Amino acid sequence: MKYPSIEDLRERARRRIPRFAFEYLDGGCNEDVNLHKNTAELREVELKPYYLSQHTTSDMRTELFGKTYDAPFGIAPIGLQGLMWPGAPEILAKAARKHNIPFVLSTVTTASLETIGKITDGNFWFQLYHPAENSLRDDLLDRAEAAGCDVLCVLCDVPSFGYRPRDIRNGLAMPPKMTVANMLQIMGKPNWALRTLFHGQPEFANLKKYMPKNLNMGQLGQYMNQTFSGRVNEAKIAPIRDRWKGKLVLKGVASAEDTEMAIRLGFDGIIVSNHGGALPISGQSAVKSMEPIVEQYAGKIKIMMDSGVRSGVDIARTLASGAEFAFLGRSFMYGVAALGAEGGDHVATILKKQLQQVMEQVCCEKVPDFPSFLIK
Repeated sequence: MKYPSIEDLRERARRRIPRFAFEYLDGGCNEDVNLHKNTAELREVELKPYYLSQHTTSDMRTELFGKTYDAPFGIAPIGLQGLMWPGAPEILAKAARKHNIPFVLSTVTTASLETIGKITDGNFWFQLYHPAENSLRDDLLDRAEAAGCDVLCVLCDVPSFGYRPRDIRNGLAMPPKMTVANMLQIMGKPNWALRTLFHGQPEFANLKKYMPKNLNMGQLGQYMNQTFSGRVNEAKIAPIRDRWKGKLVLKGVASAEDTEMAIRLGFDGIIVSNHGGALPISGQSAVKSMEPIVEQYAGKIKIMMDSGVRSGVDIARTLASGAEFAFLGRSFMYGVAALGAEGGDHVATILKKQLQQVMEQVCCEKVPDFPSFLIK
């Protein structure tokens, strides 16, 4: 295996795609404090091995919302994926289907609900940025249902967009702004440029039908701010719960109080997250936020986590900390940016091998047993 770690893939991705695309993927908000804190504090979690136990085998298969997945992790949603590598969400959806793990599609990525529904035979999740207009919300929900979406994730942690200095300096846009600096970056990455040219410029595939015709890039930011309200509350959630027939997850939870409300409002699960460190809040890491939630609400609602999870060992730490499932975004995108069509499959294979090794090392037979190996 030429690139045996996520860090190897990250470094190759950095060399292979333009700086403005890599910095959007790799960076966080403000001074990247939460970005680094997420992984650093997760890696402080320690596991205790029981070498002399009557261990027979380790099984990664995990039941979630009535479906058995081959591993206890999934592919987290990321916006603008096609900007980082052409066809990235389609590549990842195919990998998720092959490895029987969840793929979560973002509202603001570059593949449509309909496309991902066909690739996955309807076995995918959809992350909803809450629209300002009820008609747009309802149409997105209808499209998700028609595409066979298993689980709807309502995003609650973006009441305002993060202040990302690198993206501001790069003039990040869809498609990329043709500044002199960006053109020089593109010329320096001919493989990315040719593949993007062949594939076609990336666009917001889920939102294309709602956008005014002839909308120029200078108007796009204003359109997005007007179209998506960002903040959700009980009044906005109630009609979604009434309308959506499938499983409903609240993504971006960071407190026991919001978990209590999620239960009351009829959510089936939560994803503890700080948006991968891409938010302006100066708060706790995802794993630290999860501690009181697990203590108070384990068994009352499905508790999952993303943000800071990079490797199979990180997945093990997340599960030992009380999450029932983990999601990874950047790791999978590093793989696609590094290896193209093979990247999603390669990352899933690495993560499975690493997690299997940890399970066998500590003598953990089943995923729900992980918390008993946590050193508190």
